[in-house]
Amino acid sequence: MPTFLRYARLKLQNWPDILFRSITRLSAFSVLVLLLAIIVSLVIGSMPAIKAFGFGFLSSTEWDPVTDQFGALVPIVGTLVTSGIALLIAVPVSFGIALFLTELSPRWLRRPLGIAVELLAGIPSIIYGMWGLFVFAPLFGEHIEPWINDNIGVIPVIGPFFSGPPMGIGVLTAGIILAIMVIPFIASVMRDVFEVVPALLKESAYGLGATTWEVMWNVVLPYTKIGVVGGIMLGLGRALGETMAVTFVIGNAHSLNASLLMPGNSISSALANEFNEAVGELYTSALIELGLILFFITFVVLTIARFMLYKLSKREGKVT
Repeated sequence: MPTFLRYARLKLQNWPDILFRSITRLSAFSVLVLLLAIIVSLVIGSMPAIKAFGFGFLSSTEWDPVTDQFGALVPIVGTLVTSGIALLIAVPVSFGIALFLTELSPRWLRRPLGIAVELLAGIPSIIYGMWGLFVFAPLFGEHIEPWINDNIGVIPVIGPFFSGPPMGIGVLTAGIILAIMVIPFIASVMRDVFEVVPALLKESAYGLGATTWEVMWNVVLPYTKIGVVGGIMLGLGRALGETMAVTFVIGNAHSLNASLLMPGNSISSALANEFNEAVGELYTSALIELGLILFFITFVVLTIARFMLYKLSKREGKVT
């Protein structure tokens, strides 16, 4: 058979592989194209506000649609603070849940608890927001915030952050609701990565006399650090971009207060509340610039996470 015929037959036989490679390559590049299109559209929509306010938009607390004066400092601070509170609460709680499910829970209880955690992750955010507004916020304002004022609000340094009228809604309430929302995501990822640790490693540590905590801290966590950081970043990503739950309980006030008990605002909450009612090019452009800032914050957070993972991988095998 001539060489060109054999080559043509081979090409014909390999067309499924060629088609598969082409589709996967197209899918990969389409993600980059979509990302670039989102960035370009946000930049174009933000240009009137960027030209009008410049970098002062990032440091201004003023938000007055009547006079077309806008600043992003209050939503930026609200987004970062509520997400930080959520992670401070969610990470240790999620670690405890994953530890219990993988090491301490009886076998008959592991599956029901695991399903319950996954079901919590599937609850819509608006349900969390309604529960937070009608159930959690009244209880928090009536019973918890007065105690915080009386016992923590009087401490010299941190007192101003925990003093204020017990309204129930505010930045601290939003952070707690966000923590409740992201706990199922982080706990599910931690549980899954903890379960892939070879039993031989854990049994060897137990055989040497290690406690459950020592096994988790010195064996399981180093083995699964990439997955754990990935789960935390997944939770942080949801906390940064959460809209409805935060809108219900944060207070939606464009004012900067030192107290976490006072109402505030976040970028996603401001967009949800005001975008449909925005009148005028500058007002709409300021809101789009808030979206661009949120995109940039998310990008920075993911970059820091990747850098942390890179540094951790460089330290593997080294004695500290």
